[in-house]
Amino acid sequence: MTETRCDWCGSLPIYINYHDEEWGVPEYDSRALWEKLVLDGFQAGLSWLTILKKRDAFRNAFAGFDPERVARFEEADVQRLLGDAGIVRHRGKIEAAIAGAQAWLDLEDGPGFAPMIWDYVEGRPLVNKFQTMAEVPPSSELSLRISNDLKKLGFKFCGPTIVYAWMEATGLINDHLVGCHRHEAVKKLAR
Repeated sequence: MTETRCDWCGSLPIYINYHDEEWGVPEYDSRALWEKLVLDGFQAGLSWLTILKKRDAFRNAFAGFDPERVARFEEADVQRLLGDAGIVRHRGKIEAAIAGAQAWLDLEDGPGFAPMIWDYVEGRPLVNKFQTMAEVPPSSELSLRISNDLKKLGFKFCGPTIVYAWMEATGLINDHLVGCHRHEAVKKLAR
């Protein structure tokens, strides 16, 4: 028996594995949330498949997405990253990752990134009941609010569409279609 999946994941094994194992699973770790936000920022204007294929290279280039290390990156690091063919070489996105690491550190000195983000949904994923991909919006009022708040804190490349995709990926929103075998499974993973 073939499992039904969200249309976007297609038939490529890398996409199927990502869909079945990661996408929509509630993420409560602050560092992992930041990593995924950075990767979604790098995805702007590109396909997610491009980023997914380069994810290991990104992790290597960005010191395992250790915010304390990335926050200390200097111009020499930016130049190194601009020369790294394994990642997306875009100065603005690279500098946004560094600024995001610095903002993340500031938040960790206070409430913490994960608690702040999960407060937007009162600690529980929002569960949509979309039947088709055509019903899934590219952004929402909530993603706009989070985007604006993140920008005020110093994050960049986090517009409302990027934030919405990030919310889906990290399980703040369960946008698996109701006919998808992961819709109910992911719903049960909420704390």
